[in-house]
Amino acid sequence: MTLTMLAVFLGHVLLGLPLFIALLTTALVGFLFVDLSMIPRMMPQQFFGGINAFSLMAIPLFILAGNLMNVSGLTERLMGLARLIVGHLRGGMGHVNVVSSVFFAGVNGSAVADTSALGSLLVPAMEKEGYSRAFAAGLTAGSSLIGPIIPPSIFMILYASLTNTSVGDLFLAGVVPGLLLGVAFMGMNAWYAWRHRLPKSGQLPSLGQLGVAFVTALPALIAPFIIVAGIVMGFVTPTESGALTALYVALCGFVLGGLRLKECWKAIVDTARLTSAIFLIMAASATISWLLSYAQVPEQFVSLLSPYVDNGVVILLLLSAITFVTGMFMEEVSALMLLTPIFAPVATMAGIDPVHLGVIITLNITIALITPPLGACVFVAAAVSRLEIVSLFRTIWPFVLTAIAVLILLILFPSLTLWLPTLLG
Repeated sequence: MTLTMLAVFLGHVLLGLPLFIALLTTALVGFLFVDLSMIPRMMPQQFFGGINAFSLMAIPLFILAGNLMNVSGLTERLMGLARLIVGHLRGGMGHVNVVSSVFFAGVNGSAVADTSALGSLLVPAMEKEGYSRAFAAGLTAGSSLIGPIIPPSIFMILYASLTNTSVGDLFLAGVVPGLLLGVAFMGMNAWYAWRHRLPKSGQLPSLGQLGVAFVTALPALIAPFIIVAGIVMGFVTPTESGALTALYVALCGFVLGGLRLKECWKAIVDTARLTSAIFLIMAASATISWLLSYAQVPEQFVSLLSPYVDNGVVILLLLSAITFVTGMFMEEVSALMLLTPIFAPVATMAGIDPVHLGVIITLNITIALITPPLGACVFVAAAVSRLEIVSLFRTIWPFVLTAIAVLILLILFPSLTLWLPTLLG
């Protein structure tokens, strides 16, 4: 049954059908193997049940907050601060690219939005500094992976809804891995700048200049603390945190004069479009997840990996390899929704902390955003930098390998992920 469903799904994807239709058709085929009479009863129920969770309302709210930041000019304020902090170093604009992604990640939680917002501004600036356009676009796509790791994270919210894991703990656990990704990409950029002898750009800023830039960017920098502190301290739920953040960003935009009703409406429309696509995929994926669970596929998977359950590192490496390959050929939300219910019992049997598993799965799914042939961030980076997609796919592999190196480090040393939730939990 599973192989037939996989073949049907891949066939529909190759035909170019919308992803949620391909998923629903695959579910229909699966029901033929189980019980045809269940289709009118269970498919609508599971389709609606897949998105009928209050916590999932946080997703459109965080997307809205990020879109409002883009149209209100707050993103440029963050980039200005990043430029003063690291712009004077050799390869400064590349460092600005990565640091801006770290700042932007604290509000949006979407890698694709990060690539789109920062790429159109930073790729031309990096090219003027002596970077090749392909490397600039690759660094933009690669550093965007920080977005779904540093809180808030859309993928972590989905994982939490599937496993009943604390969203606050997951958000805290993502801070160190996200910063590690940033350091790794800045290391890549420093090596590139040294190898190509790029000049230093600008001078070391004075404390006064840093102070002015910090105050200018402070309204945007406060947003991540509203998100994390509110959830971790128990003042608000993730959904309420998303609403507060969107309201806060909107008020900052109107007060500072960068946001008008026209831009606000555009942000709402863009949010509605993206949310609709995500929720349709989630609902269709939930139907297949239920079907696989009903057919006891997770139990079969557990028994298949049972010889390795005594070694959590081996289990995580195996799960990561499966997730990586799956993510190369499947949309990321679908992959997360389908794989998490199968992987969670295996991890539990192996004694792996669910928070640690959540970060590992999230990073795996995120890396898929820059891997051929379906990496969404690569397509966006190619569009904003006006590059041939094939050319960028050739350039992206060093960034993929850098992210995988960080992933392996997190697998080998779980404390890197878990110490902050343990400290503040």
